[in-house]
Amino acid sequence: MIDNARLGLPDFEPGHVWLVGAGPGDPGLLSALALHALGQADVVVYDALVDPRILRLAQPAAALDYAGKRGGRPSPSQPDISARIIRLAREQKRVLRLKGGDPFVFGRGAEEALALVAAGISFRIVPGITAGIGGLAYAGIPVTHRETNSAVTFVTGHNSAGAVPDGLDWKAIARGSPVLVLYMALKHLPSIVGRLIAAGRAGNEPAAIVSNASTPDQQVLVSTLREIAELSSSAPTPAIIVVGEVVRLRAGLDWLGAFAGRQLDPNPLTREKRR
Repeated sequence: MIDNARLGLPDFEPGHVWLVGAGPGDPGLLSALALHALGQADVVVYDALVDPRILRLAQPAAALDYAGKRGGRPSPSQPDISARIIRLAREQKRVLRLKGGDPFVFGRGAEEALALVAAGISFRIVPGITAGIGGLAYAGIPVTHRETNSAVTFVTGHNSAGAVPDGLDWKAIARGSPVLVLYMALKHLPSIVGRLIAAGRAGNEPAAIVSNASTPDQQVLVSTLREIAELSSSAPTPAIIVVGEVVRLRAGLDWLGAFAGRQLDPNPLTREKRR
């Protein structure tokens, strides 16, 4: 049990909305504030990417209100979701808006928060662990390592219309960052890979797809940038994609694989050089 008084956690007031990040999946990655909110909320308005185990942590009397948005499937519109949250808050409910990952990292949390501002609703933001960091860590792939990169770029794989974002400077992205982390990019991965290689990215650079990160169904596919697009059709969703030399570190840092008996390489970055 969380000692709210000892931690100094704020009260969840009626008529307030908390926008909370649920992390990539593993309930153990929830913050103390997220657990506190789950134990206090009257209504939990949750996304499609929230793990069912996390929903079971809500207080027994809480109403669970699904507001998932998944590409290619019938989904509520963003204005409808915002209107629903506002209506519940005006009914003096403690409204927990629970979003996978972090609400401010490709999670449209800012849009919902601004709608609350316009409606005069008090709210709190509770950050979560985004899949582009926590999900990759569960695959044994760090987003930074001092021998490989001092910068990382996070990119969404589709715009609000579901297409590849044309407004991005793909040449700058391809050449400007040693490590790329792609969100929601599986559907358009062949097109994105083509753009990156055409812009100068090396086709033989390491790349990986991490599906269902940090859950019991996690699956990791490792290949090269040129070949990873061919594997995308067999990769489950949701998935995060990483491109860069940090992918080589999985050979030494796959801690989940080690629990299952995998032999780890203490020098994964030099393995290719030794061949």
